[in-house]
Amino acid sequence: MPEAPRPDGGAAATLAPADVDVVTTGSRRKIPAHSSVLASASPVLESILQRRLQRVKESGKPGRVLVRIRGVTDDVAAAFVRLLYAGRRGDGETVVDEDVERYAEQLLVLAHAYGVPWLKRWCQEAIGSRLTPGTVVDALQLADLCDAPQLHLRCMRLLAKEFRAVERTEAWRFLRENDPWQELDVLSRLQDADLRRRRWRRKSAEQRVYMELSDAMDTLHHICKDGCTEVGPLGQAPAQTPCPSYATCRGLQLLIQHFSRCKSRTTCARCQRMWQLLRLHAALCRLPERHCNTPLCS
Repeated sequence: MPEAPRPDGGAAATLAPADVDVVTTGSRRKIPAHSSVLASASPVLESILQRRLQRVKESGKPGRVLVRIRGVTDDVAAAFVRLLYAGRRGDGETVVDEDVERYAEQLLVLAHAYGVPWLKRWCQEAIGSRLTPGTVVDALQLADLCDAPQLHLRCMRLLAKEFRAVERTEAWRFLRENDPWQELDVLSRLQDADLRRRRWRRKSAEQRVYMELSDAMDTLHHICKDGCTEVGPLGQAPAQTPCPSYATCRGLQLLIQHFSRCKSRTTCARCQRMWQLLRLHAALCRLPERHCNTPLCS
């Protein structure tokens, strides 16, 4: 009696004789396997085997249970069985990589149909690692059919990055002519992603402005309270030692000096910046007038 295939191609020395034959549609080749291995790896196969083993038991006729895997070739079915053994035993890494790389698309369909999440992740990684503008449309459709979010995300990233190249491919032209709803869905998602990127950039720019204003307010408070090198509070000599944030402080000191001497404060662009800082300080300041050294606070 032949033994079930191991991931490394050898015989299964520690397992009982196989009690399941896996076959594909229109093929006479039988792939021996163990019901305990298949059932532990896939809840779908577990349900199928429970029913069929019960029928064999009730019939009283000994023999192997037949499990059909439809829609794939014998080689893909054999690779699927080997991978179920490899996932259970934790060995066969070389064969696992070889099988997944060779049959990734078909194995993804089988992993989705038979509920094998770890194999599904491996297949998504294998397909995603070799995406190109010419294959991304087919991969995206496969990801949608097999509920593969990791692969779907990688496809959308490549579409957003290389859309001009994807538009020139035969796969995209076929999609546009035969499945306009799918084309509309892809374009809508790309537009949403572009809008999200723009919102993120706008918020990042706003955040930078807020940080710069916060630094400017802190520096203004420091200059008007303690003084720094050239500018200090009224009746007090400025400090001779530069402060830690001297680069910002120096620019604000020059702006204050210009503001104090400028004769056209209402039209001068630099003075307008100083007015904005003073107004912002006055709006935020909670100190009584006699305790605040910032000019024009009241």
